[in-house]
Amino acid sequence: MKIIYQRILAILIMCIPGVLAIYGWTLLRDILFNYFAGQGFAWLPFLGGLFLLLFGLFILGGFIFHHDKKRNKIQPKLLRKNDKAATEQKSGR
Repeated sequence: MKIIYQRILAILIMCIPGVLAIYGWTLLRDILFNYFAGQGFAWLPFLGGLFLLLFGLFILGGFIFHHDKKRNKIQPKLLRKNDKAATEQKSGR
């Protein structure tokens, strides 16, 4: 039963960066549409939206990379040298 709660908590924690990235994308889209409609360009909200988008993508990408790295599903060219040696020892090469 404890594993179920851990998985639910992990899903909720991963939703937060996703929501931030979606909100950042929405800010960027709205600012660009307003600019093309003839209004001025709002730099501060644009940079804030860009930061939120990149931050959310960075956290989600890092989580996926770490998850796949633990299960040896990462290509060897993406691993550091000491990680490559550990992977080769585990696989028996």
